[in-house]
Amino acid sequence: MSQQTDFAETDLLETDIESYLKKHENKEMLRFFTCGSVDDGKSTLIGRLLHDSKMIFEDQLAAIENDSKKSGTTGEAIDLALLVDGLQSEREQGITIDVAYRYFATEKRKFIIADTPGHEQYTRNMATGASTCDLAIILIDARYGVQVQTRRHSFICSLLGVKHVLVAVNKMDLVDYSQERYQAIKKEYREFADELNFSDVRFVPISALNGDNVVEESVNMPWYPGATLMKLLNTINVEQDDSFTQFRFQVQYVNRPNLNFRGFAGTVGSGHIRVGDAIVALPSGKESTVKSIVTFDGEFERADKGQAVTLTLTDEIDISRGELIVKKGSLPISNKQLNANVVWMHEDELEVGREFYIKHGSKMTTGHAISFEHKFDVNTMERSPTSQLALNEIGSVNFEVAQALHFDAYDDNKSSGAFIIIDRLSNLTVGAGMITKAVDDENKENYSVFELEFNTLVRKHFPHWGARDILKG
Repeated sequence: MSQQTDFAETDLLETDIESYLKKHENKEMLRFFTCGSVDDGKSTLIGRLLHDSKMIFEDQLAAIENDSKKSGTTGEAIDLALLVDGLQSEREQGITIDVAYRYFATEKRKFIIADTPGHEQYTRNMATGASTCDLAIILIDARYGVQVQTRRHSFICSLLGVKHVLVAVNKMDLVDYSQERYQAIKKEYREFADELNFSDVRFVPISALNGDNVVEESVNMPWYPGATLMKLLNTINVEQDDSFTQFRFQVQYVNRPNLNFRGFAGTVGSGHIRVGDAIVALPSGKESTVKSIVTFDGEFERADKGQAVTLTLTDEIDISRGELIVKKGSLPISNKQLNANVVWMHEDELEVGREFYIKHGSKMTTGHAISFEHKFDVNTMERSPTSQLALNEIGSVNFEVAQALHFDAYDDNKSSGAFIIIDRLSNLTVGAGMITKAVDDENKENYSVFELEFNTLVRKHFPHWGARDILKG
């Protein structure tokens, strides 16, 4: 952002706050996150983006200067990572533990950044941050190249449907800004990423600590002809990725302020809806017509993806929280058995038969794994047979749920194709699933009936045991 632009923005903010807010309200929003191996410089990069984009207030900068003397890792210089690493334990260890979110804007776009952890034990936090983003910045330390966590995070990005990836080869200053080293890392990552489901992979050599190719072009790497990281963030087009047009609206709340009004509140997950459109409520299958679309700003004739609205219908039909409203003629898949790619996030293994809460949007039911197709090796992309998933492992799992879910494949529609797995005792989220398809009934016998029944019985009395634990003992 130029100095002249900065002055213009400041003048507008001081003289006409409503125009300033309106101008920024209408900008396109891009959600992205940073990931990669531990100590690759993710927090420092975000701090550099904020600093060089003039998005840090003077009091914040002063506070970071003071904190850098106590907790900084950059000597006499300001440690920009402290802008993001806010937990005391993060500053003591010099690592990111929780997901940190930051907001900033340029002339072209608004941004929400999620800084996700690099440590393997916090992979669950990384998956959480990635689940709502359009783009991933994957950092690679130029000294070490592609690491195990680089591969794991890239694979999770692919599973979560992130199509756009910026590979930032960081710490180029520590390898003397070597073009040969950058090209070698670029070749290594491309060979690995060819097997992943990315549609757009771009590379940029940077030094987050010194600011090379972050916001301003680097004088130390004249051999690099491409755009800076900030320019790429401003210009990458992510809108074309959303090709799913079927209307999906999960009811989050039944709004009944008085006897004369009954509406169904939620956020449009995909597609659009108009007043007068014929709808079907699932699972009941009852039909009606949209009478009105009510919002905080008044009534609309149409609602699109991402809008939070309340729908009223012409007929008095019974619809509750968790139910799905779709257009007539465009029904999703409805099944009690489904296959999903699962990222397991708990120390206790996922095994056949153990009951969990399954949360699909705002719908809550119970369910269990009935069989395992395979698990993935994040280093080789090979698939191997398995009978369980351990912490941070990823695999293809068949589930059965107590109440039928109404879903689309995750690759088609994230809003209706994802679910989370919750422990019934601790209420902790222990896994995340991305649905691939419904499972046919004949596949139900792919597991041991005895093991499933015995496991279910054991769980009633010893919730942390499994059938296999007892059989082995």
